[in-house]
Amino acid sequence: MPRRRSRRVPTISTPLAVVDGGLIGPVTVVVEDGCIRALRHTGARESAHADIVLADGVLTAGLVDIQINGAFGVDFSSADDSAWDRVAAALPLTGVTAFQPTYITAPLGALVSGLHTAIEARQRQSGSGAARILGVHLEGPFLSAVRHGVHEQRYLAEPTREAIDRLLGAPGSEILTMVTIAPELPGALEAIRRLTRAGVRVSVGHTDATADRITAAADEGATLVTHIFNAQRGLAHREPGVPGATMADRRFYCGLIADLHHVAPEVCGLVWKAARGRVVLVTDAIAAAGMPPGDYTLSGIPVVLGADGVPRNADGTIAGSALTLDQAVRNMISLGLPAAQVIEAASRVPADALGRADLGRIEPGARADLVWWSDDFHPRRAWVDGREAQAPVADAALPAPRESFAVSP
Repeated sequence: MPRRRSRRVPTISTPLAVVDGGLIGPVTVVVEDGCIRALRHTGARESAHADIVLADGVLTAGLVDIQINGAFGVDFSSADDSAWDRVAAALPLTGVTAFQPTYITAPLGALVSGLHTAIEARQRQSGSGAARILGVHLEGPFLSAVRHGVHEQRYLAEPTREAIDRLLGAPGSEILTMVTIAPELPGALEAIRRLTRAGVRVSVGHTDATADRITAAADEGATLVTHIFNAQRGLAHREPGVPGATMADRRFYCGLIADLHHVAPEVCGLVWKAARGRVVLVTDAIAAAGMPPGDYTLSGIPVVLGADGVPRNADGTIAGSALTLDQAVRNMISLGLPAAQVIEAASRVPADALGRADLGRIEPGARADLVWWSDDFHPRRAWVDGREAQAPVADAALPAPRESFAVSP
């Protein structure tokens, strides 16, 4: 990927910033060697002397998307180098400065090969101002045959010792950061224990497990639930199911697709209240994200994005989403939820879920991944490691950059 010259940002002043779940300001952020060196409360006179002066809007940490299958016409499972690079370059347009590319169920060999592809992409993109690749999320193949959703049933597998050995021993396994598992499968609890001891996060998902089994998975180290309420045993008054168990157990972070289609607005509000401080906004985006209605693919599966903005396969099953993370933020704010806390559900909380205390926050020592938003929460500019992200080279498979993204403060 060609590297663009980007000016390192010594200081940015802003009237408002999201810090520790609240709005504060005016403040000046001091950046050095790609990290935040200091956060200073400043008056108007001092703010005016910053290298970049933001006259309005809000400065936040960059968003972190831990479940994204593709976007802007690109499916990660089949993308070439240039397509990977264009998506990483375009994601900051949506406020995302770090992401965890996700592969859905496929033959294990193909998934192992995908790890190497992601490593090459991360190495190639380093220092380019593109959104950083955090690691790979394997959403499959260790899923329930009765809760597999759009995943191809023929590729589902049990998490045997041999399968886990292959994942953990594969060249490139260091980029494996998360695996979604149905914990009721034979061998699943041992697999969860082995993966988490190896430093891989485990999320329960695409599962018909009872609440008791979910608790057992947490006891072995599982710490997340994949797209809560979707493709899992539901909540009932005598059997809490997967949503009830994970909202009630503070060991779990709850991934939520807030497109207001996957989960009704009222239920989004319920999840927010029940799992306060543990909600992780995700997109589960596919190639259709940021694109017009039409035909797309998800890991080779034909998908149609309709006028309602929901991608579906041939039998009508929802197939991921066409959501961008900035839209998820606006959707949750539209429900009357505190804007600063919603931003953190898309930045600090997902970073914490991955053990990345250096991301998703504006504080000394954190990476200088920052986003400047308009007052109505549309991203204007973004920085990765203190370098301003640039809109990707014009391409038919990518949206035109927003005019406001290039406007100087």
